Amino acid sequence: MGAERATSGRAVSDGVDEVSYLDDVDDTERGGSAWRRRLSCLAVAVAVLAVMAGGLVWLFRDELFHPFGDARACEGSDTQLPGVIRAGGAPIPTGASDIHYFTRNSRAEVTFVSNQVPDYLHSAGILPEGKPLFDEKYGAKGVADDEIELPEGLCGSPLRGPVWIYDSTSATGSSVSVMVEVSPTVRDDFRFPARTVVTYSLH
Repeated sequence: MGAERATSGRAVSDGVDEVSYLDDVDDTERGGSAWRRRLSCLAVAVAVLAVMAGGLVWLFRDELFHPFGDARACEGSDTQLPGVIRAGGAPIPTGASDIHYFTRNSRAEVTFVSNQVPDYLHSAGILPEGKPLFDEKYGAKGVADDEIELPEGLCGSPLRGPVWIYDSTSATGSSVSVMVEVSPTVRDDFRFPARTVVTYSLH
């Protein structure tokens, strides 16, 4: 009888130990599952934040990566130009595209593309009304290379040669230089539209 009770006691004891072991395993698995769920949630949260941050950078890219938050301003510019740029005494043409500027030490260089360059030259007083576009009294031939780099510091696409260069004096007495792309196929005319570079004093 005693042996049976002892044996029975061991069986009970062993059964309790087995149940405890299974409970411990379940607790470990539940803990592991909870930890994996937390990691998954954290990964999702990080991904969402990364997407949001990327969206904000894209949305405010002009403000983040351009001087003064102005997409037209080239790196290193020290003076912001107004919304309507008056280059060399007259506003650049309405509807001009691909506008960029570089300012340094009270000088400005502005480039734009427009099909109204003759109107701009007349309104700025660089070329008098009624004078031919290529009157050598007011300008001269420039470089005729296929591509002509913009002045140092000025960003944007290069000029396509040939170009014509006007040197003039503004109403304030400061010098103004204008480079305009010339049509390689149409005689005595600019490209349509033509890229233009205007260099002038801010004062």
